[in-house]
Amino acid sequence: MELLNRKYYINQIKPLIGKNIIKAITGVRRCGKSVILSLIIDELKNHGINNENIHLIDFESEKFLKIRDNIDLIEYVYSILENNGDEKSFLLFDEIQNVDGWEKAIRAIYNDLNVDLYITGSNSNLLKNDLASHLTGRFVEIKIYPFSFKEYCQYYSLNNTDINVKDLFEKYIIYGGMPTLLEIPEIAKKTVLKDIFSSISNNDIVLKNNIRNLDLFNRISQYLLENIGKIVSASNINKYLLNEGRKTKTDTIYNYIAYGENAGLFHPVKIEEFLKGKKILKSDVKIYLADHGFRGVYFDNKNDTGQILENIVYIEMLRRGYNISIGKIHGYEIDFICKKEGQIIYIQVAKNILDSEKTKKREFGQLLKINDNYPKFVLSMDENPEGCRGIPHYNIIDFLLNYELI
Repeated sequence: MELLNRKYYINQIKPLIGKNIIKAITGVRRCGKSVILSLIIDELKNHGINNENIHLIDFESEKFLKIRDNIDLIEYVYSILENNGDEKSFLLFDEIQNVDGWEKAIRAIYNDLNVDLYITGSNSNLLKNDLASHLTGRFVEIKIYPFSFKEYCQYYSLNNTDINVKDLFEKYIIYGGMPTLLEIPEIAKKTVLKDIFSSISNNDIVLKNNIRNLDLFNRISQYLLENIGKIVSASNINKYLLNEGRKTKTDTIYNYIAYGENAGLFHPVKIEEFLKGKKILKSDVKIYLADHGFRGVYFDNKNDTGQILENIVYIEMLRRGYNISIGKIHGYEIDFICKKEGQIIYIQVAKNILDSEKTKKREFGQLLKINDNYPKFVLSMDENPEGCRGIPHYNIIDFLLNYELI
C-alpha cells in the first residue's frame, strides 16, 4: 500500500523531532500508528539523521518476541547503542504495551541515554500509569485515528485523479476508514474488518482483562455496536440481556464498557443537562466507535445512515482536538457540545432535514433553545443546505473535506 503522508499528525510531530521529550503515539489497534512511525523515519532522514542511528523495534514482530519485560528491553537497547558514542540515537518502539514493565524501561532509557524516544500503544490508558507519574511534563501524546474522509479521498486520489466523492462517501459509510482496508478487494473488506475487530476484542480487552464469560462480553459488545449514537445505560443493557435469557451485575456491564474504552474501541460520551447548571448525568452515555466500519460487519450501516453520520462527526471532532459531550435541554438532545481552548461549538447531525419541515424545526429548534452566543451548526446530507435564524447548515461531505467551523 502506498503510504499516505498523514500531514495532520506529522505536522504535530515535526517540531518535536530531536527535542528532549517522549513522543507517545496512541490509538486503537491497526489505525495506522506503524505507518506514522515510518513517516517519522522519513522525516528523520530528511533532517540528516543516519540510518545507523535510527532503530525501529516492533513488539508485534517475531524478530523482537524475545523482549518480554523491562530488563530484556534495557539490555537490548544498551546492546544496539554501545558503539554509538556521544551521538544521539532515535528509538521508535511500536506497540510498547506488549512489554511487561515497559514504563520502567522507558524511564531508564530516557534518563540515562542520549536518545530521542517515540512510542506507540493501543491502550488509551497507556499514559495513565508509571510513565505519567514519574515523567510528568516529559512526554507528549499524539492521538491517531483511522482515516478521516478527507484522508480517504486523498488516498484514492494518489493513483486515480478521477474520483467520485459521493461514491467514495457511500463506501466510507459502509466500511469506515481503517487504513489496512484500503488495499483489500471489496469482497473481502468485511472479513478483514471482522478479523481486526476480533483482534482488538481478544487481545486488548478479553485477554488483557482476564474476561472469562466470553459469551456475555460478546452479547454486550454486539448491543453497543448496534446502538452507537443512542443513549445507553446499564439498566437498558440489562433488559436486553434478560430478553436474551442472560442476567448479570451492573458493575460487570460498566467494567466491560470501560475495558472497551481502554482499548480505544468504544467511546462513551457523557450527557450534560443544561437546565441543571450543566450537570453531568452519570448513569446514561452515548457510545461511539473508533471506526464505524466495525458496526458494518454485523449490522447494515447503509440503512442506519443517521447513526453512522453521528459517529463520523464525533470522531472527526476528536481528530480536530475537541473534548465532546452530549447536551440535554427541555428533554431534547444536542448531539455534540465541542470544547477546545475556551471555545464551545454546538452541532446537530441528521441524515436529511429539508425533506420535512418538522425535522427542520426540530434540528434547528434544539440549538435555538441554547441561551448563549457560542457558534451553532447543523450538518446533514442535504444537497442544498439552508441555514435558519443565523445558524449555518452545511452538507456533511463539504464539512468533512473543507470546513473548520471555527
